[in-house]
Amino acid sequence: MTGDLVTVFLCGDVMLGRGVDQVLPHPGDPALAEAYVSDARTYVRLAEAAYGPVPRPAPYSWPWGVALDVLDAAAPDVRVLNLETSVTRGGERAVGKGIHYRMHPGNLPALTAVRPDVCALANNHVLDFGRPGLTDTLDALDALGAPGSSTGAGVRRAGAGRDAAEAWAPAVVPLPGGRRLLVLACGTASSGVPRDWAATARRSGVARVDEPLDPARPAAVLRAAKRPGDLAVVSVHWGGNWGYGVSGEQRRFAHALVDAGADVVHGHSSHHPRPLEAYRGALVLYGCGDLVNDYEGISGHEEYRDDLRLLYLVSLAADGAFRQVRMVPLRARRLRLEHAPNEGSAWLQRTLAQVSGRFGVQVARERDGTLTARPQRAGARPERGRPEGGSPARGEGGRNGA
Repeated sequence: MTGDLVTVFLCGDVMLGRGVDQVLPHPGDPALAEAYVSDARTYVRLAEAAYGPVPRPAPYSWPWGVALDVLDAAAPDVRVLNLETSVTRGGERAVGKGIHYRMHPGNLPALTAVRPDVCALANNHVLDFGRPGLTDTLDALDALGAPGSSTGAGVRRAGAGRDAAEAWAPAVVPLPGGRRLLVLACGTASSGVPRDWAATARRSGVARVDEPLDPARPAAVLRAAKRPGDLAVVSVHWGGNWGYGVSGEQRRFAHALVDAGADVVHGHSSHHPRPLEAYRGALVLYGCGDLVNDYEGISGHEEYRDDLRLLYLVSLAADGAFRQVRMVPLRARRLRLEHAPNEGSAWLQRTLAQVSGRFGVQVARERDGTLTARPQRAGARPERGRPEGGSPARGEGGRNGA
């Protein structure tokens, strides 16, 4: 913490399965049941054909590349990511899904390399290998956070559990001075989360929100859990893979979460960054884009520049108002993150400034190539009250994507 500011690292989807899993020290079974690719190593070959050789085995830190040094230099108080991969060697592939992600449990050091405090799990891939695969995932993450664990990672999870109460329970990260940061995670049908994946009182699963988007349950959880002095992030897996449009339904849902106590709405599912919004002093990220995946060398949708990735460093005041978002542009090459070139950083600034301006956020580019986003009208946070296709696969999504 710096003064009264708390800095939270947020990012989009982290997919450590499939091709990424294959280059790590403990590759799992490479067999796939996709329409066009039957072996996960094909994704490695596509990346190598595009950008050059990938070491095998690669060190656990490989997928993160320069992101690790960037985060160490930034020293965020809390690190939150969306883990869009099951962690299992077993289970049966979920029926009716064209794409399935899993990583070998032996490759978990590739996750702990980035030292996450919270992994959001309410997404459309965490049950790709059924409820047995989900149980393996929960057990693996719980072992990382267990007292006396060899990793010392202290990883918490949110958005999936052995029943609904566990799936909807916020992860709690202690902050200095007895304060806390709460992370609540939920997923929606529009991002491809099947209805029967929803956790119930007697069944494991994810914290799933019905559509049309109904904020009642996450809002009730927030109101019950948040104490004076706490900060709260709601991590939402929603929407399709491509495009910058934000529906009125999404805005109403996000605003209702803020009215219920969210200081940041952390949206993800899209393969590229989407607009930022300032609402009543809170930050809404409608889509953080992917961070780690194996999509290199796959053609299509080049206009969205999904090779470019962002690290989001959100600075929150004591009252939860966001003062600034620092965004560090990266680029995926050889299944590894590197610094984005100047033209990539400039392209991201122009694009995000254009799509975020009408939502009350200005985006500027600094001399070092990083981007900063600030509310157009900074000030004290208002009091709460009444709301004012035929190719290798990039992942499953909702209405806008394959």
